[in-house]
Parts: sequence; C-alpha cells; structure tokens
Amino acid sequence: MTALTVNNQPVRYAMDPATPLLFALRDASNLTGTKFGCGTGECGACTVDIDGRAVRSCRVTLAQVEGTFVTTIEGLSRDRGHAAQQAIIAANVSQCGFCIPGIVMAAQALLRADRDPSDDDIRAAITSLCRCGIQPRLLEAIRMAGRIARGDETVDPLPPPDIDPAGASQIAPSLAPPEN
Repeated sequence: MTALTVNNQPVRYAMDPATPLLFALRDASNLTGTKFGCGTGECGACTVDIDGRAVRSCRVTLAQVEGTFVTTIEGLSRDRGHAAQQAIIAANVSQCGFCIPGIVMAAQALLRADRDPSDDDIRAAITSLCRCGIQPRLLEAIRMAGRIARGDETVDPLPPPDIDPAGASQIAPSLAPPEN
C-alpha cells in the first residue's frame, strides 16, 4: 500500500504503485476536481500541489509520491476563499471551467513563492492549456490574486458552493422534481 497525505488526511492506496496519482485521486478518493485532460502532462487540468509545488498528477505515480503531502482543489479552500479562487471568479475568467482547478492549483503555488509576480512569471508558472481563450483575463486575475494575498485588495465574499434542491424550481422549473 502507498501511504501519503491528501488534503491533510492520511491515505493508504491499495492500488498498483505504478498507478498515476491522478487516477488514485479521482477513482479511489473521489476527488474529481482534479481533471483528466490529455494524460501526457501538457494541458495542466490535473495539476495538484505536492509538497508546495504545482505538479501534473497524470505524470507521477503513487510510488513517486509515497510519503508526500498532496493538496487538490477540494482541499485548497472549501469556501473558495483562497486568493486565486477569489480573483478568478471576480475577474470572470472561467468559461467552461474544465481547466480552472489546475490553473488555480498552479496559481496558488506561484503566489506562495511570489505574491507580486510579473506577467512573465505568471506565463512561466501557468502553462495550462485553455481552449476557451481565457489567457488575457487570466494575467489580470493572477495579478489581482497577488494583491488579495498581500492584503492590497479585497473582493466581495463568495456564496458557499452549494445547490439548494428546494430552490431548483425557481431557477429552472423544468428541473424541479415532479409533485406527487
């Protein structure tokens, strides 16, 4: 069994040690915020934090991460309170959203090392592929995240990420459960 810490919880995976971390996180731990994109480490959708570094989880095996501390998007901030999450939402960066968890994880690693990154630093750290074309807005969002992290800027608090099934009929009547 491979032992590591995931989102501050000790975990033992009874999986082949050659299994990519991505599949252990998604399939065994049900942490589906870490996305499977290309499987070759090019797209960045599977980026997680391993011992303080942004790492493409499709490119490392369980054996390689034995004993490490892994943080996924789910473990970063339950209330979306991390500066990178706040800025990406406030700057309206997300379009389809598929790549955003990996981008947030890369951004938080960058901001931990440098709370005032240059555009070149951001481009070097955030190499995720986004087919929606968010890159121009992403630079400003990461600069904003740095300002938030430094305390130079604040954004309105975000509502908790949940859905109230009772309120579904107000949002989309066709999705409301049928009345008996």
